[in-house]
Amino acid sequence: MRSPVSAQQMPLSILPASGARPFLKWVGGKRQIIDDLKRLCPPSFRRYFEPFAGGGALFFALQPRRAVLSDANGELIDTYTAIRDHVEGVIRALKTHVYTSEHYYDVRGLDPAGLSMVQRAARMIYLNKTGFNGLYRVNSRGKFNVPFGRHRNPVICDAANLRKVSAALQSVDIIADSFEQVLKRPRQGDFVYMDPPYIPLSRTANFVAYQKRGFGMEQQEQLAQVFEALDAKGCLLMLSNADVDWMRTRYRRFHLHHVRATRNVNSRAADRGPVGELIVTNY
Repeated sequence: MRSPVSAQQMPLSILPASGARPFLKWVGGKRQIIDDLKRLCPPSFRRYFEPFAGGGALFFALQPRRAVLSDANGELIDTYTAIRDHVEGVIRALKTHVYTSEHYYDVRGLDPAGLSMVQRAARMIYLNKTGFNGLYRVNSRGKFNVPFGRHRNPVICDAANLRKVSAALQSVDIIADSFEQVLKRPRQGDFVYMDPPYIPLSRTANFVAYQKRGFGMEQQEQLAQVFEALDAKGCLLMLSNADVDWMRTRYRRFHLHHVRATRNVNSRAADRGPVGELIVTNY
């Protein structure tokens, strides 16, 4: 673990808060532990990288001046891009959607490849707001297959927040690519927050596939190697994952912080509740 560039050598990196909030409910989202994450962030840094963008809770909490948001989920990245560049079109498209089971399955059955970027973004937001438990899950053919959810008056189009999100994204590079490729970019003094799909705590917990090819232990090991390579460059690093033996052993050279969060991912209500999470830092 190398000592990264000191905060005194780095420029101020945070913009005044815009009030933007995550526009998606994302499995493993960090809103519950956002105060812990903010407390553990470096006081200053150059660029901000988040290679598993998801709902972007930490990005929206920090509002970094220079940022790179990326994800291997192309539909998610198209949604971020559409909101940044065409927010009024996304708002108009969202206002055409209604909360009914019939409409939900009609929209779910659409092929995203046949839609414009704005329409794809509106489709993703609509399915996220009205599907079961806010899940994003695909089958072996890469088709979104989350069932209709039972919600009480879901807000399909939060136009005010979407406009704030668009403003927050104006100076952000948004990239659809793997973490291996994107994390070749950070340099000394850059802050990288890694929030991969978590290692499952049990077999029943591992039922969400974010990508067709999934994210297993081979990818977890690759990420650990990337973490070590970025540490050697002098980057400021923070990573969150499940508090399991593999994580504690694999990242034992670094600083380990234990936090608790309530997760409602499991389809069985009895298996939901507080779980241990681990935050790893190299500073």
